[in-house]
Amino acid sequence: MDKKFAKESFTVMNELVLPNDTNPLNSLMGGRLLHWMDIAAAISAQKHCNRIVVTASVDTVSFHHPIKLGDVVTIEAQVSRAFNTSMEVQLTVWAQNIPSGTKIKSNEAFYTFVAIDENSNTLKVPELIPETESEKRYYTEAIQRRQLRLVLAGKMRASDAHELMHVFDSSNSIK
Repeated sequence: MDKKFAKESFTVMNELVLPNDTNPLNSLMGGRLLHWMDIAAAISAQKHCNRIVVTASVDTVSFHHPIKLGDVVTIEAQVSRAFNTSMEVQLTVWAQNIPSGTKIKSNEAFYTFVAIDENSNTLKVPELIPETESEKRYYTEAIQRRQLRLVLAGKMRASDAHELMHVFDSSNSIK
């Protein structure tokens, strides 16, 4: 199976926040943002594996800054690590108010996708090659995030999550 560079999956998606996207406070509804993030992440994952992908998990998403009516939402997505049949996609969300000239980071998240065929059978995905320091950091840390997802989903025993436990051992939080 071929290998692919992380940058090959880089995706940018822009959306304008319209009245139908907002709540009574004229802020973007969280569900709408999650929907847009899912689309951007799926495009990124598909670029990496050239296959149909389905969402397997969404990590905790915190809303750090409200996105208002009329703002332009920019979602940047890139595969941060590929495993056997799954891919972790890192997302960063920016909110830009063009008239005022302001742009702030609103959200970050990690989504996980699985490549499938037309019969919903999982397929192997290409290995990911990180190049930049940032890509290498996300790549290295991805195994810990994956183990945490699996432990929380009941698919892995915490005692088997060795890389995740190293995080706690090195911070002296758990002995």
